[in-house]
Amino acid sequence: MSDSAAPSAAPFPYKLVATDLDGTLLRSDETVSARTREALTAVTAAGAAHIVVTGRAVPWTRHILDDLGYEGLAVCGQGAQVYHAGEHRLLTSVTLDRRVAGLALAKIEAEVGPLALAASRDGIDGQVLVGPGYQTHDGPLPYVPFTDISDVWSQPLNKLYIQHPGLTDDELASVALRTAGDLVGVTMAGEGIVELLPLGLTKATGLSLAARRLGAHPAETIAFGDMPNDIPMFAWASYGVAMANAHQELKAVADEQTTSNETDGIAVVLERLLT
Repeated sequence: MSDSAAPSAAPFPYKLVATDLDGTLLRSDETVSARTREALTAVTAAGAAHIVVTGRAVPWTRHILDDLGYEGLAVCGQGAQVYHAGEHRLLTSVTLDRRVAGLALAKIEAEVGPLALAASRDGIDGQVLVGPGYQTHDGPLPYVPFTDISDVWSQPLNKLYIQHPGLTDDELASVALRTAGDLVGVTMAGEGIVELLPLGLTKATGLSLAARRLGAHPAETIAFGDMPNDIPMFAWASYGVAMANAHQELKAVADEQTTSNETDGIAVVLERLLT
């Protein structure tokens, strides 16, 4: 190479880019900015794989992946599901033992009183059931109301969602973990979203399965997130980046803090790594 030739760009330092959806990849209007799309396209052109790792089950994730033209693997349902977006099929799925979940729910309610409940049914077309008093977020995500608790237990589930009229999300998650943490996993995935999961299941569980299929290792992975449910993913990955809008618990364990999901925080980091 002659002295006047431009130096080649350094290779992208990661083989896998793992991104949460809500509060991370998605803006508040559930879209992905053009700048972030371009950064992810550049990353994949550089040889890395982009993988979505979300608390949403597949039915609440598919439309976003389709809009992105995403055809790879996605980890959904808080690690319970590994979904092949290009083939529109589930590769793995973990369900919540309904008997154990009922016992966990009873133990929590014995401590704090009645809870408002929602449930995510297993499967590629699994419905989300929402019970009386459960406060849903505005938006296009579909759900089915229920009034009879027996409906919740009638089909396999990925997880339960719980709310309490007087406790904050952090307080409710803490009580649930203390009273039922030997039966179920407990995580907080967003505002008003405290979840009961199969014991031991986290985003890291599903990400490790998907990464193995992709031939990627933790040391080759950078992860982006915003909530406490992303902590296990950060622990698994080599490098964790918290959004500016992230929960303090995640910021405390992050390797770096970027700008918010509304201001292209993912792109800010990826563009720097691409130069």
